[in-house]
Amino acid sequence: MSHQTSASLVKSLPPGLYIVATPIGNLGDITLRAAEVLRNCDAVACEDTRVTGKLMRHIGASKPLWRYDDHAGEGDRARLLEALHTRAVALVSDAGTPLVSDPGYRLVRDARAAGIAVVTIPGPCAAIAGLTVSGLPNDRFLFAGFLPTKDKARADALTELAGVPATLIFYETAPRLARSLAAISSSLPGREVSVARELTKLHEECRAGTPEELIEHYAAHPPKGEIVLLIGPPLERPSDAADAEALLVEALETLKPSQAAGQVARATGLDRKKLYARALELRAE
Repeated sequence: MSHQTSASLVKSLPPGLYIVATPIGNLGDITLRAAEVLRNCDAVACEDTRVTGKLMRHIGASKPLWRYDDHAGEGDRARLLEALHTRAVALVSDAGTPLVSDPGYRLVRDARAAGIAVVTIPGPCAAIAGLTVSGLPNDRFLFAGFLPTKDKARADALTELAGVPATLIFYETAPRLARSLAAISSSLPGREVSVARELTKLHEECRAGTPEELIEHYAAHPPKGEIVLLIGPPLERPSDAADAEALLVEALETLKPSQAAGQVARATGLDRKKLYARALELRAE
């Protein structure tokens, strides 16, 4: 007797939106269910028809490919929603799980509001894949998409997240990696960082260390490919006021009171204003 799953027996799909995760690099990571949905849907909404076309050929599927990306407007979404009432449409991104730093959430929201079935077909996700090989704590994590491109906005974003008691996960591009690592060194001192690069591909790499160590390494070995950048959670809060003061005294050896207070606040999550007031007192003693 065959042990085929029920999903593999499906030859047609009910109308609705199917959120289909696709490989992040290695095409062999396509799941059986994802391949079956892509073979049996009525159309595929995708970011880049060339990228999705390659995947469709890999699994032996041929379906209409509809462009739906960051530039899709309300008219594009309205036409797609109209089709979903009578057709099964798969939504894919160029790689990984749709809606994770990809367009689509408005489409899902509107489809649900219109009573259209929305079905998830789970699979690869670069953020999760990077977390699993990073060696950083994974009981709590926050995915924050791409860091801003401007230096000040990047620093502000990191400062805003400094007190979050979780591993921080970002997507990054190779040309911007050095600047992001420098910003982490300045805004989140003392944190461990992991760079997961080219995941599931031939030259997959995950390198961990301080931002300074990683900056030095990648200056000598310029990175290529897509990157998941992970930052360890804040250091544990000092157990008592004496521990916090010790950190502050150490910081004041090389920094101004405002800088020392900021550094200890980012490293521990303690109140910066209170630390600054104490730093002034210590400097006056």
